[in-house]
Amino acid sequence: MELLTTNNVWMMICTALVFFMHLGFAFLEIGLTRQKNTINILFKNIFIITVGLLLYCLVGFNLMYPGDFNGFIGFAGIGLESPLVDGALDLAYNEGYTYWTDFLFQGMFAATAATIVSGAVAERMKIVPFMIFTIVYVGFVYPIAGSWKWGGGFLDEMGFYDFAGSTLVHSVGGWAALVAVWLLGSRIGKFKDGKPQALPGHNIPLATAGVLILWLGWFGFNGGSVLSADPELTSLTLVTTCLAAAAGGVVAMLVSTVMYKNLDLTMFLNGILGGLVGITAGADVMTPTSAIIIGAIAGALIVFAVAFIDSLKLDDPVGAIAVHLICGIWGTLAVGIFSTNPEHSFVTQLIGVLCYAGICLVSSFIIIFVLKSTVGIRVSEREELEGLDAHEHGMDAYPDFRLNEH
Repeated sequence: MELLTTNNVWMMICTALVFFMHLGFAFLEIGLTRQKNTINILFKNIFIITVGLLLYCLVGFNLMYPGDFNGFIGFAGIGLESPLVDGALDLAYNEGYTYWTDFLFQGMFAATAATIVSGAVAERMKIVPFMIFTIVYVGFVYPIAGSWKWGGGFLDEMGFYDFAGSTLVHSVGGWAALVAVWLLGSRIGKFKDGKPQALPGHNIPLATAGVLILWLGWFGFNGGSVLSADPELTSLTLVTTCLAAAAGGVVAMLVSTVMYKNLDLTMFLNGILGGLVGITAGADVMTPTSAIIIGAIAGALIVFAVAFIDSLKLDDPVGAIAVHLICGIWGTLAVGIFSTNPEHSFVTQLIGVLCYAGICLVSSFIIIFVLKSTVGIRVSEREELEGLDAHEHGMDAYPDFRLNEH
């Protein structure tokens, strides 16, 4: 009982840290975009966490962990029903945590996938279609895809490994972000004569705070994925997580400086996030040296990915596709290269990446294309130029410091 209590307390602390990441995402997104869209972004982030938790309670948790099922899709029923023994909560449910802690920890992960999309579509997507997309994607697509590995589905049986979600969380959000950005089109003024133009964020200090909060939250994201307070695994996981983040930031800073001849803070910040995403698939099966290599490669990938995405005329205001999709794929494949577990295979990891690409691309395209064809997904030119805060919400984030910006 004492061990269960210790494990459960650790898991609840990690749950709180993952919850805290939503503040980091909010700060990062508003910091890297213009002030006239601040309320809109904050509204979406609050909507995601509140509705995401309710959906995960009603259907998501039992879609993701259906028990015995065919390996592709299963459902254990609507709502939560804790396992009981003699009328009390079954404390033998898991040696690391109780049923209720399990639900809440996993629920925090579920909302993260839609938050990734929120940043990518910032400043030009209608709020109501985004809310509908969130309900369908977080409520149904994410948990069904998650069941393939974490719910004991066919990829789990195949030996696919994703410790804390480089693919299951980050690239699931990243694939949807890619489709959304493509169907939505770029912001007005982003591309001039085919060349990308800078649309600077209005509060880089806030974006920096957001990244540091996310890094702190990752202690729970990866540390909690040990699913117990095991001293060896939790401490190793936090070390590899931090080293990958540091390496990602430093290498992104160096590569971007060589390429663009300036010390770009936003690239530095996204390099840190890329390192974190990259190590997430195998944080518990890496040596510290491997973690540094994985983070360093992720940091370099960020710089090249941002330039490549721009060359495709895709407008991602916060770099979500580069960070969460590209580094998520890299981190998942890296398990097959650097894992200390000889059973982990590069080919199996690649199969897993392709399976998730398939379900995410198809489902997100269907959802967003239907919305685009019916209610429309993009605000008018006037609304975009004047800001979504005024037109979608009738509010101003900084009413006493209004800048005349377009």
